[in-house]
Amino acid sequence: MNRKILLVTGDGGESYETLYALHRFQEEGDMAVIVAPSKRRLNLVMHDFEPGWDTYMERPGYCLASDLTIEEVVVDDYDAILLLGGRAPEYLRNNGTLLEIVREFDRQGKWLFAICHGIQILITAGLANNRTLTAYEHVRTEIETGGGTYSTQQAVRDRNIVTAQTWQSHPEFYREVFACLKKAELVEG
Repeated sequence: MNRKILLVTGDGGESYETLYALHRFQEEGDMAVIVAPSKRRLNLVMHDFEPGWDTYMERPGYCLASDLTIEEVVVDDYDAILLLGGRAPEYLRNNGTLLEIVREFDRQGKWLFAICHGIQILITAGLANNRTLTAYEHVRTEIETGGGTYSTQQAVRDRNIVTAQTWQSHPEFYREVFACLKKAELVEG
């Protein structure tokens, strides 16, 4: 308990994934820190499927203030990082500082968690190679192009990385996330 977890999102981040993560970590007694490109109120969105649509539809979601900017992150201060989905990862994956933060979490053997399109950040950071990952089904090609193997499971753990398909995968994903965090506490304790 009392772990510090980075939750990475930005404008266009998936509202439900972000709020669920924030509340779930708080429920466990952890400190969840919202990190984004700037320190301000973020405009989150909701994605869902509608009959007659070939892809998901986006609607405005809740707003949420970020606690920290990407440039302010000190990896040594955190136990894990969670890369949230939505549209935010499509521009966050172009942030060199964020990519280096993600790589440093991996180098230190810390937990990297990603859900839905958040996996795009892992891929751009070069961490898909020789890994089994899952994500929203339309990110499959990016995983495979990045040298990874796509899994159809709701949540997958490969070494220090845990990935999930969508917010519908929350039960499987968070069972794995908290099992990993608990395992780390047992090793350290």
